[in-house]
Amino acid sequence: MQTELSRQLGAEHALFGFTPFPAVAAALTRAGGFGVLGAVRYGASDELRRDLDWMETHTGGLPYGLDVVMPAKKVEGVTEAEVEAMIPEGHRQYVRETLAKYDVPEMPEGEGGGWRITGWMESVARSQLDVAFDYPVKLLANALGSPPADVIERAHRQGIPVAALAGSARHAERHKAAGIDIVVAQGYEAGGHTGEIASMVLTPEVVRAVDPLPVLCAGGIGSGEQIAAALALGAQGAWLGSIWLTTSEAELHSRALTHKLLAAGAGDTVRSRALTGKPARQLRTEWTDAWESPEGPGTLPMPLQGLLVAEANSRIQKYEVEPLLGTPVGQIVGSMNTERPVRAVVDELTRGFERAVARLNTIAGVGS
Repeated sequence: MQTELSRQLGAEHALFGFTPFPAVAAALTRAGGFGVLGAVRYGASDELRRDLDWMETHTGGLPYGLDVVMPAKKVEGVTEAEVEAMIPEGHRQYVRETLAKYDVPEMPEGEGGGWRITGWMESVARSQLDVAFDYPVKLLANALGSPPADVIERAHRQGIPVAALAGSARHAERHKAAGIDIVVAQGYEAGGHTGEIASMVLTPEVVRAVDPLPVLCAGGIGSGEQIAAALALGAQGAWLGSIWLTTSEAELHSRALTHKLLAAGAGDTVRSRALTGKPARQLRTEWTDAWESPEGPGTLPMPLQGLLVAEANSRIQKYEVEPLLGTPVGQIVGSMNTERPVRAVVDELTRGFERAVARLNTIAGVGS
């Protein structure tokens, strides 16, 4: 599964894996893929430095990347407290009532409230980059599209290519004009923030739109046959995220959530604004249903929604309140039926890829 892009980046396989877990990213890199560590959960730069130190120790000099969250338009002079003050009291009351309905306990005194807006603020992302550029990262990806021009220039000065996610050919063209090196075409099937165009349609459209830039196909990929299809559509690799959630190296800290993922079918996800305020594919739960209910106040725009529900999500996860317990995940969840090490997943992906290529060679009469 090698392409010009994977050779350029020093990976054995054109298999790029986004994950918030350092152990998963390092294991994927060691298995011949290209691990990409998500930075949004790191509120403090010293936490990121700690985990990048760990990555250095556990990747053996093999390549890995970092994924940050930076808006293309710079916003200055806004504090988290000022943003939090914009949340209507009616929405806060709805959260309290919903948690009370399911008897979700309060967090212990002094224990943090989990994910906060800080991970989505540009100042935090820039502090993360100040740390990252001290390490030999081989790729910088931005989950919100093209990062600011000065960030792209800084990465290029250090010889680091920059990737950006796109949900349409129009978005991809903007990335190309901004100086992005690699476009990740993320289809409707993907977990997390995603658009409305399916991967089979989106990938060739983006390939044509940004030629000759390399494109990675993302969304609904969990088999080697699907990776072969992505390359047949013109992509130079596959970008996988959801499939790593049920690996033994993943740090979900919740057996109940792992069991829900293993039991879920492809139809058990929903694109909901309940998590961040932007449509994000995730497990459908009674929590996501509550935010779609006509009796509720409706979701707030990003970043207000994420800040509103941060502590609630932490409480739901800590106490494993099964009806409300969920996570961002793509439609490939229906194929995530066993808990395995990352290397076992990679081995299965390569075998599936070989089967697909052999089948196509037979159809084409190659080797006959």
